[in-house]
Amino acid sequence: MKIELQKWSFEDKETLITICNSIDRSYLAGRIPNPYTEESADWWLNMVGKSDGKNAVFRKIVADGKIVGNISVEQKEDVYCKNSEIGYFLLPERCSKGIMTEAVKKICEIAFQELDVIRITGRVYEPNIASRKVLEKNDFSLEGVLRNAVFKNGEIYNLCMYGKLEGDRANGCLLYTSDAADDRISVD
Repeated sequence: MKIELQKWSFEDKETLITICNSIDRSYLAGRIPNPYTEESADWWLNMVGKSDGKNAVFRKIVADGKIVGNISVEQKEDVYCKNSEIGYFLLPERCSKGIMTEAVKKICEIAFQELDVIRITGRVYEPNIASRKVLEKNDFSLEGVLRNAVFKNGEIYNLCMYGKLEGDRANGCLLYTSDAADDRISVD
């Protein structure tokens, strides 16, 4: 399967709307409008046009020629200006096929080249094992667990904080171990 990251354009608007109305929102932040409308897409694509390459990298995920998701790295501000945060989503029927693992690898390379950052942070709800594995396969270290940090859809979740510095490589080794809730997290 050929995985590519490409810049978003207004020609992608209808596909963006379809994807955003099809994604599993169980572990996503609430800032993605639901339903996702044409107005939502116009606002977001305008923002991407102004930010991409300056303080963020936004890419559509293309698998075998079809747009299947979104991935971004956004630079923080103030005293956190050398830090950035990764975010991503994929159409449910395209999950568990290695697409996101490859997309994260590629976006990290782009972000470290294009943005003035030394770190990429990933925040993942603790039960989102698939997303945690994607980060771990890309040399993100579990740096801590914020207990009861997220309230979504009537549920309270712990939040796993992952970090990657440019040049981090696991080489099959355990980078960081947390025994929060008696779970051991390792890099495969």
